[in-house]
Amino acid sequence: MYHLLSTVLHSRLGRLLAGVATLVPLASEAQNASQLGDLPQAILPSPLSWTGASERLIAASGDAWITPAERAGFATTPTFAETRAWLERLAAASPRVSLETFGRSGQGRDLLMVRASTGPGANGEPKPVVLVQAGIHAGEIDGKDAGLMLLRDIAMRGKGALLDRVDLVFVPIYDVDGHEASSRWNFPALRGPRDKGALGNARGINLNRDYAKADAPETRAMIALLRRLDPILYVDCHVSDGFDMGYDVTFTYAGWGRYAQHRATADWLETRFGPTVMAALTRAGHRPTIYPSPVDVREPTKGIRYSPEGPRYSTGYGDFIGVPTVLVENHMLKPYRQRVLGTYVLLEAALRVAGEDADRIAAAKAVDRASRPAELLTRWAPAERPIGWIEDFKGVAFDT
Repeated sequence: MYHLLSTVLHSRLGRLLAGVATLVPLASEAQNASQLGDLPQAILPSPLSWTGASERLIAASGDAWITPAERAGFATTPTFAETRAWLERLAAASPRVSLETFGRSGQGRDLLMVRASTGPGANGEPKPVVLVQAGIHAGEIDGKDAGLMLLRDIAMRGKGALLDRVDLVFVPIYDVDGHEASSRWNFPALRGPRDKGALGNARGINLNRDYAKADAPETRAMIALLRRLDPILYVDCHVSDGFDMGYDVTFTYAGWGRYAQHRATADWLETRFGPTVMAALTRAGHRPTIYPSPVDVREPTKGIRYSPEGPRYSTGYGDFIGVPTVLVENHMLKPYRQRVLGTYVLLEAALRVAGEDADRIAAAKAVDRASRPAELLTRWAPAERPIGWIEDFKGVAFDT
C-alpha cells in the first residue's frame, strides 16, 4: 500500500466558462395546479439550440419499426413491459436478434439481454462481444432508447455489417426495479424524458457503487455475465449532472488512463476508442469531450479533476479485470432527443472500432492479465498544484 497524490486540472476563468443555471421562482407555477406536472422541466434553463446529421437516424412516423421513444417524439420512454414487447417482436422478425434473461431483480423481474449476431466468425469460432448496458441508474435511460434504434437498424435497415467481426450484447434496462419506480419527479435536473426511473434499486442500492461488494442480485448477475462473455469492450450509458456546458456527449475511462491499473487496455481506449468516437460524434453534429468532472460545481474556476476510479464503479471494475470499459455521460440539460441520438452515434462507432481492432484488444487484454503489479493505488488526495490548463473549454456563462 502506498499514498499517491491525485492531480487536479485547473482552468483560468477566461478559459473555463461553465454555466451555473439560475432557477426561476416556483410560486407562480405552483399556484396553477394544472401545471404541477410540468414543474420539474419548467424550472430548467432554456436549452441551447441544436441540429445535427444524426437527426436523420429517426424513423418516419409511419415506419413499422419505429421505437416507442421515436413515436412519442422523445417526450417519453417505454416501460419495461413495452420495451420487452418491442424487443420480442424484433427478435421474432429477425434471425440476427435473440432475447434472453441473465438473472432476476430484487423484486423478481427478469434482467433482459439482447444478442445481435450474424453467427460465428470466419474460423467457425464465436465472435468477440461488445457489451452495452443502459439504465444502471434507471433515470439515466438514454442508452435504452438509442440501443433499440440501433438494433432496429442492424436487423432491418442495412447496418448488419457492424456484426461482421463482433457480436453485440445489449442490456436495455439494468436496474429494472428502479426503472419501474418511475416518476416525473425523479432526476428533476434531466431534460427528459417526462417520467424517469429511480437512482437505486428496490433496496435503494446504487448499482454503480456495488461492483466490488456485489450486495445486489442485479450486480451479481452482471458480474456473472461479464465472466461468461469476457467482452472486448464494455460500455455503460449514463447522464451527467454538474454544471452547464456546451458539450452534449461526454465519456471517460478509468482515471482517463493516467491511473488505470492495466495499461495496455487503457492505451487502446485513449489512442483508438476516444479519437474514433470523437470524430464520429463531431461528424454527426454533436459536441463531444472527455467527461469533465468539476472540482466544485459552484466555483468552476477550481477546475476539472483527474482521479482514480475504484472497482465499485463499472469503469474501475472493468479496469481491474482487464476489460476496456467506457463510461458514457450525456449532459443532463441537453434535450432527450439530442442525447439519445448522440448515444446512438457513439454506440455505432464503438461497434465499428471494436470490430476493426478485435485482435489488438484481445492482445492488450492478454498483456494486462499476465501483468502482476508490484504496487497498487489504494489512497489518494488532491495535488497542491494543477498539472495543466484546459484551452477553449466550451462553457455557457458564469455568474454568482
